Order: sequence, then C-alpha cells, then structure tokens
Amino acid sequence: MDVPVWVWASTIAGILALLVFDFFAHVRKPHEPSLKEAGGWSLFYVVIALVFGCGLWLVWGSQHGVEYFAGYVTEKSLSVDNLFVFVIIMGAFDVPKAYQQKVLLVGVVIALILRTIFIAAGAAAIEHFSWVFYIFGFFLLYTAWSLATTSHDEDEEFEPNIMVRLAQKYLPATDEYNESRLTIVKNGKRMITPMLIVMIAIGATDILFALDSIPAIYGLTKEPYIVFTANAFALLGLIQLYFLLGGLLNRLVYLSFGLAVVLGFIGIKLIVEALHGNELPFINGGEHVTSIPEIPIWLSLSIIIGVLIITTVASLLKSGRAGADK
Repeated sequence: MDVPVWVWASTIAGILALLVFDFFAHVRKPHEPSLKEAGGWSLFYVVIALVFGCGLWLVWGSQHGVEYFAGYVTEKSLSVDNLFVFVIIMGAFDVPKAYQQKVLLVGVVIALILRTIFIAAGAAAIEHFSWVFYIFGFFLLYTAWSLATTSHDEDEEFEPNIMVRLAQKYLPATDEYNESRLTIVKNGKRMITPMLIVMIAIGATDILFALDSIPAIYGLTKEPYIVFTANAFALLGLIQLYFLLGGLLNRLVYLSFGLAVVLGFIGIKLIVEALHGNELPFINGGEHVTSIPEIPIWLSLSIIIGVLIITTVASLLKSGRAGADK
C-alpha cells in the first residue's frame, strides 16, 4: 500500500489535533474525571478509531482493513495491561488524582514519539533484512513467557529505573507537589518537583512498552501506515480509560495470561513468515520453507478477539466468586 505524503500529513495533523483537544478539554483544568466523563470520552475515542478503520477498509480493501482492526485490538489490549504499571507508578509517588491526567497525557505523547521512531526503524529493518522477523518472533515468545509468569498487583512496589535514579540523585528536588508544576524556586534555588520525576518514570517505562508493541503489530501487518495509526488510535483515550477502569484493573486477573497467548501466537506467526521468506544459509540451505501453511489475517483477528473475550469473562467470573466468598 503506497500511502501518499498528503495522507500521512493529514493523519498526523489529525492525531496531533486530538492530543491538543485532549489537553484543553481535560488536562488544562486539573480534576479527577467522574465515571460518566471517563466512560463517555473513552467511547468517543473508540468510535473515532472504528470509523477510521472502516474508512481505511473502504478505501484500501478488506485485507488492510482487517490488518488495522487486528493491530488496533492488540495494541489497545496491551495498553490496558500497561495501565497496571501506571497505577503502580502513580501510587508510588502519591500523585494527586487531579493532576494524574497531565502525567498520563505526557506519557501518551512520549509513547507516540517513541513508537513512531521504532516503527520507522522496524520498517527499514524489514525492508533490508528479512531475517529480522526471526528476532521479532523469538522476542515476542520471550515476552509472552514473561507475561504468563508475572502477576500484576497494585500493591507491588515500584522499582525506580536508571533514569529515575539518576534524576533523583543529581537533580535538586523537593518532596512536595506544587499543583502540576515541574519545577519551583525554593530558597532562591530552582528545584524539580515529584511531578517531573513521575513523568520521567512514565517516559522510561514507555520505552519498554514500545519494545513489545511494535514487533507485535508487525506480526499482523507490514504496512507502516497501519502500524502507526493502529498504535496512535490505541493510545488516544488512554487517559480516560485509566480512570474508567480504575479498580476494575485488579479484577482482570487473567489479562496477562491472555495477552501472553496473543503475543505467543503472533510470535509464532512471525517465525512462520520468516521461514516463508528465509534467506539464512543455515536454515533449509538458504531456501524458502513453504511446507508450513501461512496464517491468514482473518484467523489472526479471530484468535486475538476470542482469546481476549475468554480472558475477560474468565477474569470477571473469578473475581466475582472471590468477592462473594469474602
């Protein structure tokens, strides 16, 4: 799919406009969103993503349309899993509820920038090195194993990464929040507030999230435009989703396992595709391996949606029984 420059420019401008709108409509005036507000705006961003996908389907055909929806569902599900980490970080730094939207918006912007860089790098690698699919595939299998063997818990302690530790060690900081300001002047000295430290923690965490999400979606489509838009629309509305899910996150006890299955499946799909285009001399003599059937995109989408539905229902049933037993 050869996407014209004007389409790229229009899409990026539209996404930036939505981010600016998010700032002026929600973040500029600090407040804790009500359940109604969070639900309404979460639905708004999901509808926009679906409308975009339908338009892409009509313009570029069902194959690309299904690829977009498969990528969007996968990235949205991964973003929900990422919210567990955001909850832990917010709790570790005792971020006031009214200012959490600003932290999340900065996190979304950083994530979008990082993923755009990774998307470009991934596209260049795929174009020149077909064997990169082996790396993506085995990395996703490793990630799937890590997810399946790791449980999320809001009471889990936050372990500061190296960027946070460096900031805390070398930058003059205060322990007190001053509304949503990043720095303050105290005793004639410029100091950073915990708000800036939180943003550094969120930004550093976004790097790890991008390492998972980009290989995952490249296992569903090879089109950089679809990879970018699926990621962008999955990130939009993440702020509202954070407040909408709230305590529900703890009830999604099987979410990590479900995502592990999805990522494991995509990892296998990537390895199969790598074998189909194999050029490595130590595998099948450098010849393509065509004896393994290709996994169609419609089957991928069906498996992804099916696994996530089963995971969600099973999680809520287990949480409901656990609550009833108390």
